[in-house]
Order: sequence, then structure tokens, then C-alpha cells
Amino acid sequence: MHTHTLSHQYSLLLLPLLLIFSAPYSKAAYNIPKLSPLFRTVLQDPNTLSTSISEDLETFFYSQTLDHFNYRPESYTTFKQRYVINSKYWGGANENAPIFAYLGAEAPLDDDLTGIGFLNENAPRFKALQVYIEHRFYGKSVPFGSFEEAIKNHSIRGYFNSAQAIADYAKVLMYLKKKLSAQNSPIIVIGGSYGGMLASWFRLKYPHIALGALASSAPILYFDDLTPQNGYYSLVTKDFKEVSENCYKTIKESWSEIDKVASMSNGLSVLSKRFKTCKHLNNSSELKDYLDSMYATAAQYNQPPEYPVTKVCGGIDGASEGSDILGRIFAGVVGYKGNWSCYDTGQYIYPDETNVGWGWQTCSEMVIPIGRGRNDTMFPPSPFDFKQYSDHCKSLYDVPPRPHWVTTYYGGQSIKLVLHRFASNIIFSNGLRDPYSSGGVLEDLSDSLLAIYTVN
Repeated sequence: MHTHTLSHQYSLLLLPLLLIFSAPYSKAAYNIPKLSPLFRTVLQDPNTLSTSISEDLETFFYSQTLDHFNYRPESYTTFKQRYVINSKYWGGANENAPIFAYLGAEAPLDDDLTGIGFLNENAPRFKALQVYIEHRFYGKSVPFGSFEEAIKNHSIRGYFNSAQAIADYAKVLMYLKKKLSAQNSPIIVIGGSYGGMLASWFRLKYPHIALGALASSAPILYFDDLTPQNGYYSLVTKDFKEVSENCYKTIKESWSEIDKVASMSNGLSVLSKRFKTCKHLNNSSELKDYLDSMYATAAQYNQPPEYPVTKVCGGIDGASEGSDILGRIFAGVVGYKGNWSCYDTGQYIYPDETNVGWGWQTCSEMVIPIGRGRNDTMFPPSPFDFKQYSDHCKSLYDVPPRPHWVTTYYGGQSIKLVLHRFASNIIFSNGLRDPYSSGGVLEDLSDSLLAIYTVN
């Protein structure tokens, strides 16, 4: 997920959103961490990604229907949906060679093309055609061709949901099968995180199109209190505690210390100076939200060789002798972020497509009730309050969230039993240090509903 330069018009459009997010209350009560499987801004240098792969990619645009489920005149409006093909290893239609279809998630498709290794690594073995399809309203697949125009249009924004997205994928794949005369080529859909949920749901809704699905890091059980609210932050806490008990204790004790300093007459100035913030802190929540987001991001994207959690704890544990709690916490920031002239504590609200798009999705149907109780994580308590959350979403979009729709449409209560009864050919893969694995399928449900996980 990259930070993009915004036009003045885009900035004005998102000003109400920024004002709400910067208000003096904790964002933790409203912010559902993004699910995107890639996070390059902090962890990866895009120059190190494979350039040879990109030479094999061909980009196309499909004329996609705006609304698949109604027959009003506006439903027939079309927009250009981007999809990309790599046919280097495909055995062809005559061999009934398979099609690996990557289902885009809450970000432009660009980074996934070279950053997702699974398709490139397995296509040669299976002689598979690789297809990457961009999610509607992201990247270059936006109604009206303008994200700013689409997201601020109350009517058009209503077509921005998962059911429409997987119907898009169905149409593109059926079109490709016909175009390539590949009617007998089996399709395997693949996705990570939110895209992993889409892959599993696609297999359930369109079994006549996809023979199977790989749903990686797909928290399909994190809806409607099927998973304990503190599941996500409990695993963030576990990740830090396993790396360093001292680091975990320091973070846990730091929140009250931040509030203590902030309550002093010049406390916010002291905190601003000690944490080298680019702008003067308006309240302690701004700093705490920044740290909250940093720790969660470090845990969610804790892959080798960077191991961000280890970087944070290395800074905290390696702080100069005699450092107080705040000094050690700041050392953790430097260990993770690097030694900068100042640190932008407002960076979690950059209004790029992913932040704004995911904000809409979580305020409409993707209501993942992430919260924390008292002393059940290393974070301060922040229980998920649906009324408060709903009021927040209504203030942004003039409509309340639908917290029960995902479980109604795709299956919810007793979901494992439901999957066992009517699903097949889905692999659920998880890394157990990923906080979102707390809402994933971690056990085999049948001979063809398999859970594969890695401890690290």
C-alpha cells in the first residue's frame, strides 16, 4: 500500500474524513486494520522486486457491468475493469491446462503482479495460465474512471461491495474461457487476506466456475462475534511477548505513562519533543494511536528477513542504559522506522485509495468487530462498541453498517458445519503469527477442506 500524491480536489473531498479521524478519541474504536497481504511502504524496496516477471504480463480491460443484481437503467452502466495475463507457462486450451486466477483485494493491482509469489512459483509445474483481476473501485477499475468521483457519489458508492466484486470476477473468467476456447480448463481462484475471503466465497457462490480455491490468511470467522473481539490484538501481544518479555512489559506499561505525562501542564509539548513528532500533538490519543498502529502493522507483516516485531523490540531492549519507559518506547520507534528528523503521527490516516476504500467497505458490510478488554492484551482497553461504530460510519457516509450481512450471505453461525456440508476444494492457509489468523479456519473440515498453517 503506497501513499499517493493527492490532487487538491481529492484533498477537499476527504477533509471531513480527516477531521473525523483526527478528533480527540481513539481510532482503535473505529479502525479495522487493513487486510491487504502486501505492505511495501515500510517493509520492502520496490526496486528489489522481480522485473523479469513484468515482461511477461499483458494488460487488458473488460467492459464490466456496474450492477449485476438489478435491472434498472443505471444498472447497465459499464466501466473498464483491469485484468492482467501471464501466458508464459500455459499449456493451452488443447491440453485443458488450468487457469490460476488471482482475485484482487483492497488495493490497486500493481504491487500484486510481481509481489505475490505463489502463482509465479507454481504456474510452470501445472502449465497454468495466470490471470490477475483488479477489484472494482481500486486502481484502474473505477466507475467514471475517477476514484474521487465514484467514492463521493452516494448512489455509485453503493455498488462497492464484495458480492458485486466476485460477480465481476465470474464474468471476466467466463469471458476469458470463451475467448481462449478453454471451456475445459479448470480454474483455481487464489487470494490473500480480504482477497482470501473473496476466493473462498467465490468457490461457494460460483462452484460451476472455480474448481477450487486457495484462501490465504482469510479471516472468514471474524464476523458477528464468531471470533472473540480481542482475537486480533491478543495475537499481536503474543507475537511481541514471544520475541521479548521485557519488550512486551514495556509496551504494556507505556500507555499509562503517556497519559500521565500528557496530563501535565506542558505534557503534550514534552511528548511532542521526546517522540520528535512532525507536528505538535493535540492529545495523547494521537500518539497512542500511532504506536497502536505501528505495533499492529509490525505483527501483521512480520515476515523475513525484516521481522518488524524483532526490530521494534530490538530498539526497546537496546535503549541506552537508564532510559525511562518513554525513552525505550521511542527507541522502538527508531528501531522500526529508522532514524528520521521527525515522525508523522498522522500517517495512518493518509487518504489513499486503500484507506478510503477500506473505510467504506468496513462501514458498510465488512464489519469485523475487533476490540480489546481490560488487561487481556498489552494495549489499553478499547471494546468494540457497535453503536459508537455505527454513529461514526453514519457521520461519514449517511448510512449505517450492516454487521450481519456477511454471515447471512456467505454463511456465519456454525460456519464450520455449513462448510462441511456444502463446500469442497478449499485450502485455508495461515501463518499463526498473523493477527488475522485468529479469525481463520485452522483445522481440516473434510478431505477437501484443508487447513494449512505455519507456526512462524
